[in-house]
Amino acid sequence: MIRVGVGGWSFEPWRGGFYPEDLPHAQELAYACRHVTAIEINSTFYRTQSRASFAKWRDAAPEGFVFCVKAHRAAVSARALAEAGDKVEYFLSSGVAELGDKLGPLLWQLPPHKPFDPAEIGAFLKLLPKQRNGRPLRHALEIRHESFLDAKFIAMLREENVAAVHVDGEGHPAIADVTADFVYARLRRTREDCATGYAAKALGLWAKRARSWQSGATPADLRSLAPPAEKRPRDVFVFMIDGAKVRAPAAAMALIERLDSGQ
Repeated sequence: MIRVGVGGWSFEPWRGGFYPEDLPHAQELAYACRHVTAIEINSTFYRTQSRASFAKWRDAAPEGFVFCVKAHRAAVSARALAEAGDKVEYFLSSGVAELGDKLGPLLWQLPPHKPFDPAEIGAFLKLLPKQRNGRPLRHALEIRHESFLDAKFIAMLREENVAAVHVDGEGHPAIADVTADFVYARLRRTREDCATGYAAKALGLWAKRARSWQSGATPADLRSLAPPAEKRPRDVFVFMIDGAKVRAPAAAMALIERLDSGQ
């Protein structure tokens, strides 16, 4: 399955464009869930959310919808990631599991200054639990330092079944290798002067890449750091993040339309 969505749902410039002007703010999440197939919850990176909030979000979304959750910054900004176990646990115990069947991958975003230290990263990956309350957990790791462009890093992720986040954006190291039983991509080049955020040609290219990842392959036009992983079908999550954020919903919906139509 390929899911396409946006980051968050509360963004005032979306009103009058994505959201109808008269839509009550309390109904924004339910509205967004009917137009995209996944949402990345970003507020969890900045502050701890309550169990009640997670439960409310779960209930506002239709069956089959998926939320991906960005881990709290305290867990990924620790000076020694190998010692971040208590922060990882605090984040997970805050109520993430309340999302139930609607819980998708958890996103762990490292700070730009964090370089690749195999021992440290290896220890951190082992802190990420494989299940919670009997429910399997999926993890995606976003790196932001060029030193991670290393085949050793790819091997470590594959050993722990953690996805390397592919980021499409200026100044972000791009990793396209398949490293887990799913693929996670964050697209950051939406443009305000384009009604659909990404031009038609670019949307077609991303639809083709998403299908390639779904088949278990690495897109032929993207650089790989290591030999291909075993080719088998995988879930794919694509989020329109930043860039001209006002265009993110339009970009997500345009990509969904292309995927649904087979373009």
